[in-house]
Amino acid sequence: MTINAVLLAVIIMLGLSLARVHVVLSLLIGALAGGLIAGLGMTDTLNAFQEGIRNGAQIALSYALLGAFAVAIAHSGLPQSLAGAVIKRIDAGGTSGMIKYMLFAGLITMSCFSQNLIPIHIAFIPLLVPPLLLAFNRMHIDRRLIACLLTFGLVTTYMFIPYGFGDIYLNQIMLKNVGEAGVDISNISVTKAMAIPALGMFVGLLVAVFISYRKPRQYQQLAIDKAAHDEVLEGDALSKTAASAQTQSKMKTLVALAAIVTAFVVQMYTDSLLLGSMFGFGVFMATGVVKWSEADTVFNDGIKLMAMIGFIMITAQGFAEVMKATEQIQPLVDGAASLFAGNKAIAAFIMLLIGLVVTMGIGSSFSTIPILAAIYVPLCISLGFSPLATVAIIGTAGALGDAGSPASDSTLGPTSGLNIDGQHDHIKDSVVPTFLHYNIPLLIFGWIAAMVL
Repeated sequence: MTINAVLLAVIIMLGLSLARVHVVLSLLIGALAGGLIAGLGMTDTLNAFQEGIRNGAQIALSYALLGAFAVAIAHSGLPQSLAGAVIKRIDAGGTSGMIKYMLFAGLITMSCFSQNLIPIHIAFIPLLVPPLLLAFNRMHIDRRLIACLLTFGLVTTYMFIPYGFGDIYLNQIMLKNVGEAGVDISNISVTKAMAIPALGMFVGLLVAVFISYRKPRQYQQLAIDKAAHDEVLEGDALSKTAASAQTQSKMKTLVALAAIVTAFVVQMYTDSLLLGSMFGFGVFMATGVVKWSEADTVFNDGIKLMAMIGFIMITAQGFAEVMKATEQIQPLVDGAASLFAGNKAIAAFIMLLIGLVVTMGIGSSFSTIPILAAIYVPLCISLGFSPLATVAIIGTAGALGDAGSPASDSTLGPTSGLNIDGQHDHIKDSVVPTFLHYNIPLLIFGWIAAMVL
């Protein structure tokens, strides 16, 4: 096992990622190293890598269209309207516990919707959170808790609900790769497989809300908070003096809601997130909310928003294809199986722990799955895990480390909104809290799922 090309390629890729080499370069170098160590030669290695890239093109295109859809929603003013409505309610209702928990529920709901119903990923955070900082400060809410709330919605929904980004993660990536690796997925319910791990995430959320960060925390009330507050309350979306602007804002909000419903329905009936995003964006253009003259700019901004994760996912598919081409996955599996000596409990724990380390290094659960599936599926089959348990192990191993990774969108997104005034440290206030509250229970509950399914 010490000279296995697949193992060495993963170690090289992970080491470079942890050393803060860009993940795309880490995957590419790891793939080249694995192919050359296995004796494929440069030409065959590159051919295998390019074949994998073709397999990931559709997923990357889905992300590009999702980005355009997200920017169009922001262009409509819907996120700003939501933030303004929350602030007005707090201004009218004081700082009671009910208002605070309603705010928490609203943030979790928006975070969940951003992955499934309104698939705009982290794009809503820098639009919605900064205007709410004044309210957070006034109510003495610990921003570490806000980071945990947002990360819960960003991670749990895509790993549990097969719509939006959940459709990409669970169906287009995980089930596809698990099926290609040799497991019959025809009768597998991904929701059932991931229910127990998702319960672990919920337990972590409850600990964060009611134990870890329930005490008040003081922040300085900086001018930028007041400016964001006034901008929301005095902007067109909530203006008390400009009736025409208010009417226009309501029209845009209705169009945004119609576009969201359209995207959801089209995706549900066609099983294509790409088509759903395209039709949703088309609603914005057809109604004039996104003018024809602005369409190129909005679309380009959307592509920029999602380009990085798209490139990472394409490269990960290339990496996985090279690993398959080395034909050294089976020897690695045989060696690992003998190392575990048939002990399923130890094997499941080690596989989940490796998934945690790999995902933290890469920073993307979506990119990790093709790598893990190629190695774990034959191992799970040889150890006698059921197809449902195999899906639970791989799905949990991929999600482990998304919360708590310095390079993950699930931590970078909350920091981008909470640190607008320089009072929220990325590592201490986003990475560490989300790592402790989500990775530990996810590791435990994922292991339970592997044992009981």
